[in-house]
Amino acid sequence: MESQTIVEALLLGLLEGLTEFIPVSSTGHILLAGHFLGFHSTGKAFEILIQLGAILAILSVYFRRLWQMLLDLPHDRLTRHFVIGILIAFLPAAILGALAHDFIKTILFESPRLICIMLIIGGVVLLTVDRMNLKPVYRDVERFPTRLYLQIGLFQCLSLIPGTSRSGSTIVGALLLGVDKRAAAEFSFFLAIPTMVGAFAFDLFKNRNVLSSADLPIIAFGFIAAFITALLVVRFLLGYVSRNGYSLFGWWRLVIGGVGLVALMIWG
Repeated sequence: MESQTIVEALLLGLLEGLTEFIPVSSTGHILLAGHFLGFHSTGKAFEILIQLGAILAILSVYFRRLWQMLLDLPHDRLTRHFVIGILIAFLPAAILGALAHDFIKTILFESPRLICIMLIIGGVVLLTVDRMNLKPVYRDVERFPTRLYLQIGLFQCLSLIPGTSRSGSTIVGALLLGVDKRAAAEFSFFLAIPTMVGAFAFDLFKNRNVLSSADLPIIAFGFIAAFITALLVVRFLLGYVSRNGYSLFGWWRLVIGGVGLVALMIWG
């Protein structure tokens, strides 16, 4: 294992943790950075498996709340409603992602131009939605109507296109459906848990015959870097979007997508 590869894995892990929970597409950023760095992972598994670091970050931040939910689940109706709601929101992307897995990994993941275009489109959408005079109706993630959980889950299906963003699609969908900015980000955090765990487990299973022990150190370095940066982002994000909205992330997407397209035209 070359030291350059370790450095690249650390950089990509930092990028994963920084971008996973903000609406800018962590997968899109990692695939673009990997393209220009010349980083190649076995079966494109690295890009998915290091998400475990981000998963553990969100679990650590919400540990007390999740533990209390687990204790309340057998006897508290509101807790059961919320847990079922998360599962309902998770299912559409899980089913579609499993069915389209090979196409996503072999075609969409290999198209940096598509990723740049989706970053730009998503940036325009995010800026537009953030400036709309939307009237929030829902502020408590545990009390969303069942249909709202499903509708947000359908929006999450858009994130199967790299560059769209899982958190971006769920947050934009929630905002358009009447959820306030803080609650939209918070529900995106909770929905990330089954979504990312499912993607991790499914990708690990699909690549079980091609991954080797030589891949493990690279994944481990990326995982550790992703965990540390995601932990910082999760602690910061809810307060930021409550005060400032999502326009910063819209401009972020436009810049990265535009720079990426120019770089592709120059260097390929």
